[in-house]
Amino acid sequence: MEFGINFFPVVDPSRKSATAYFDESLELVELADRLGYEHVQTVEHYGTPYGGYSPDPVTFLTAAAARTSRIRVCTGAIIAAFSHPVQVAGKLAMLDHLSHGRLDAGFGRGFLPDEFATFEVPMDSSRARFAAMVETVRRLWTEEDVVSESPFFRFGPITMLPRPFQNPHPPIFVASATSAESCAAAGTAGHHLQVVPSVTSAEALREMIGAYRRAWAAAGHSGTPRIQIKYTVYVAADRTEALAAGAEHERNYVSQMAEAVASWAGARSDQYPGYEKFVEKARTYDFDAALRGNKVLAGTPDDVSAQLSAIRDDYGADLSVSLQFNPGTTTLAAAREAMTLFAREVAPVFRGELAGAAR
Repeated sequence: MEFGINFFPVVDPSRKSATAYFDESLELVELADRLGYEHVQTVEHYGTPYGGYSPDPVTFLTAAAARTSRIRVCTGAIIAAFSHPVQVAGKLAMLDHLSHGRLDAGFGRGFLPDEFATFEVPMDSSRARFAAMVETVRRLWTEEDVVSESPFFRFGPITMLPRPFQNPHPPIFVASATSAESCAAAGTAGHHLQVVPSVTSAEALREMIGAYRRAWAAAGHSGTPRIQIKYTVYVAADRTEALAAGAEHERNYVSQMAEAVASWAGARSDQYPGYEKFVEKARTYDFDAALRGNKVLAGTPDDVSAQLSAIRDDYGADLSVSLQFNPGTTTLAAAREAMTLFAREVAPVFRGELAGAAR
């Protein structure tokens, strides 16, 4: 198993200013680089405390790349429906050069009705827009005189500059929340996968990952598929302290999520079957149940190691686990302590090479 860090800011200016959040997050990125974490990633959201401090992951990751020398920088994920492929291909190629080839490019469809309304993009077109965006970005990175006749964007011929640093292009990740079909499509296309266990059942997630691996193998791709799985983690030497922090910060997370998904109460789309249930899931969230179900990681290093062992048994040993130590309302000191403790006492159980870096 690999371990990285992720940032999904669930915070508003009354709790922490944007400047403070970014300064603290970049300090944690530098620490992660020193401790040997494999990647740093962040999201794309708009307009609310649920991710709104991260409207452009490329900007944050460019700053992260400038402060580090080894850690990979990963979009987790760019919302394909809200940008033009020429713009996205160019920005990501620049970041690939500025990081000297440390970019992993993650793309997602988005799922919040209010964001689609803001960009005047119909949700019912999100699947087709996503497929068109990802394939067009790949072509812009690898082909000359690219012409697009997509119903969503028409242009060309154009030969993009700069070409990416990585040859033939940065690894492409596809984010999927609940759809085994989307996971299978990513495997068939030879893309890597990002999943979030907190929004689906363990059974559904096993089927999603299984569908992805089967599709990758059936397509005959060379190399090894990469699967990133994302968790918030609260680890401390004292179990009571860790669980209390987890309960407190998860309440804030779920409260902000509930407001962000509230528009699903009156929205429906055949592109997002069952998403209207997010409103009820957020309303009835129970931290203890989430902990028992390994949807959030919390406790002592031994507790978290046991959870990760169960996750490995459930979903496979070839995972890249993306850990959020600072969901926004955590103090910098607490996040630094948790990251260091995890690197020293949890990661070596699964990746021996991290032990030396942590010491």
